[in-house]
Amino acid sequence: MGGTVTLKAVLFDRDGTLVVDVPYNGDPQLVRPMDGAREALQKVRRAGMATGVVTNQSGVARGLLTMEQMHSVNRRVDQLLGPFDVWEFCPHGPEEGCACRKPEPGMIVEACHTLGIKTAEAALVGDIGADMEAAAAAGARAVLVPTRLTRREEIEAAACVAEDLGQAVDLLLSGATDGEPGGALAELDARL
Repeated sequence: MGGTVTLKAVLFDRDGTLVVDVPYNGDPQLVRPMDGAREALQKVRRAGMATGVVTNQSGVARGLLTMEQMHSVNRRVDQLLGPFDVWEFCPHGPEEGCACRKPEPGMIVEACHTLGIKTAEAALVGDIGADMEAAAAAGARAVLVPTRLTRREEIEAAACVAEDLGQAVDLLLSGATDGEPGGALAELDARL
């Protein structure tokens, strides 16, 4: 993609990327922004780009939280870090074979449709390989921001890796998101 297509939106995974991952969280009081999330989002918005959230929420399908609980957590994320221009969520379990659950591209495609942009004009920032695969399948740019839960092979496979949300946004805004897979792995080893 390079610098030929103008970036118009940055989409973010929710848990482990924008907010601290609390597995199957249904309690808005447990929502805590990741370090640097507010500042990273401010940079994107100041650059005139749309922001959005695309999040797998299989806890709904698994019966671990209700749709209302999921929406209440999303509203809390929006209060703390928003407003976001678009929200997409997948309430399905991995065995349901839907087109929206990452690594499928459905949520990215739908978010871009809602924003009135092409998928090539969007980027996704996430913390696991499924986020990167979904972006690739949609034709969007992607930046991986690993956490302690990110598997080494996911880091090695990612075309663009950042040490935190701020660096991820800086890479996207500078157009430097077409790196070699695993290029930042050595630098991250000490941190992870």
